[in-house]
Amino acid sequence: MLYVYGIVPAKATAYGAPGGIDDTEVSVVNEGELAALVSELTGPAYDPETISESSGDMDWVAPRAKSHDLVLTWASDRGPVIPLAMFTSTFRSLDAVRDMLRTRAPELKPLMARVSRGREYALRVYRVDAELKAALPRLSEEMAKLQAAAQAASPGQRYLLERKLDERSKEEIRAASQRAAAEILDALAKVSLDTATSPIPRITTDAPGTMILNAAFLIAPDGLRPFQEKLTAIVNDQQPNGFRFDFTGPWPAYHFALGDAR
Repeated sequence: MLYVYGIVPAKATAYGAPGGIDDTEVSVVNEGELAALVSELTGPAYDPETISESSGDMDWVAPRAKSHDLVLTWASDRGPVIPLAMFTSTFRSLDAVRDMLRTRAPELKPLMARVSRGREYALRVYRVDAELKAALPRLSEEMAKLQAAAQAASPGQRYLLERKLDERSKEEIRAASQRAAAEILDALAKVSLDTATSPIPRITTDAPGTMILNAAFLIAPDGLRPFQEKLTAIVNDQQPNGFRFDFTGPWPAYHFALGDAR
């Protein structure tokens, strides 16, 4: 079985590529202006039925996913690449790979032009509830008035006002998170070529707080510094309000090619 990791320009080579899945050699199959990064996988483990059965076994999937991503990251560091999802493009012969490249050229060429413009970077933004709650009087005039009223009230009234303040805080934390996420995305979209958002994971391990934004940005090489400067300004402005930022990359352009190329 010939396994395709991703699509690259025809001029690309596999010289120096890391080992692929099962440490197999990665090679390039050319057709016209495009090429595929491929490995030959052998053995019963790669029968279609077996792959389907093994896809739920993380011990089986994890090392293959790591190898898949390693090849794509290596390729992305050297030029544009359209990444394909694991085990979505497998073929029985080189001719079949070439036929795929030829048949899909009309859709793959615009994608290649798109990902050639920049690199993908990821941004995850989290809120720390205790810190955001403490910052609410600075962010909301209503919360500032409620807090002042509670502090000035008699003990009996203060208890009731503090309960009201606590309930209102829960709503304001959600609202402030939504506003912050929208403002951050809008500001960074202005200094990037394209943006994409992904669903918030239900469970995040080792996270500094509750995730409020899970976004990817396609950034031109000469646009990285302006993007970083804008992001730094945002971090400096928002971190005192209880927000944390995780910025990573560059990555293969999964969010800007994978959905269309799959």
